[in-house]
Amino acid sequence: MTDLGRMLAALGFLLLVIGGALLLAGRMGLPLGKLPGDFHWRGRHTEVFAPLGTSLLLSALLTLVLALLNHLRR
Repeated sequence: MTDLGRMLAALGFLLLVIGGALLLAGRMGLPLGKLPGDFHWRGRHTEVFAPLGTSLLLSALLTLVLALLNHLRR
């Protein structure tokens, strides 16, 4: 049971760090959510937001960071 607690604590800390990084990115003027490829449709009664460009950018950055960490662990 302690392993589960440690895993949940680590996940909570990771979410805290990611949230803080996103808040700082917003204050620094980085256009996350407003990149080319981020689609936003407004209808009369609906609104749809699909952040495809931002998702691709964050996925590429996360892939690079994890590859670097994997390389350094070896």
